[in-house]
Amino acid sequence: MNYWPLLGIAVVVVGFVLRFNPVIVVVIAGLTSGVLAGKPLGELLGLLGESFVSNRALLLFVLTLPAIGALERAGLREHVHAWILRLKGVTLARLLIGYLGLRQLLSMIGLTNVAGHAQTVRQLLAPMSEAAVERTSGVPDEGARQRILAMAAATDNVGLFFGEDVFIAIGAVLLIQGFYAQNGIVLEPLQIALWALPTAIAAFVIHGIRIVLFQRALQRTRVDAPDR
Repeated sequence: MNYWPLLGIAVVVVGFVLRFNPVIVVVIAGLTSGVLAGKPLGELLGLLGESFVSNRALLLFVLTLPAIGALERAGLREHVHAWILRLKGVTLARLLIGYLGLRQLLSMIGLTNVAGHAQTVRQLLAPMSEAAVERTSGVPDEGARQRILAMAAATDNVGLFFGEDVFIAIGAVLLIQGFYAQNGIVLEPLQIALWALPTAIAAFVIHGIRIVLFQRALQRTRVDAPDR
């Protein structure tokens, strides 16, 4: 047994402890383990390039996260909050139900990564929801504010979870198909997607009712806490 390639783990630990760039640390650790395992340098570089190309979807996160950070630093949350306060007729129920429908429709056609917690809920939906509540029920206290944020996050989850199963090429549908196949039940992905449609509609109606009841509860309390 050749234990020398395990030094790559030590490189990772030391690199993270010293807070070096994670990408550089991982690449150096991989090269260290590969060289100590007797792999030619050219083969290792080719393997790294192949892995990078096969996981190029990660580039979306590499490009998206800095853009989100720059927008937040520029005051995106504050701007959308003020914008909702100026709009007439916007309520928490209308905002969240509209987002729920949009999230489900996009997920049904495979656009599951268009929205999400990091890029949409935190930056847009959460501050917009807070502003919508302020217009109708006053400034919420911290407890009510956390419940509002939780409802915004839950709305994104429900829309994604029950919408994506309608898209036949999503991993969840293939997982369901594989499970049934192991138990002797042969189903086509299209069949699973079609039967997921009534469930998606029911989820939309049920969560829409939950949102309306949640808004009415906030309006009854009309909590008006000091400005945060």
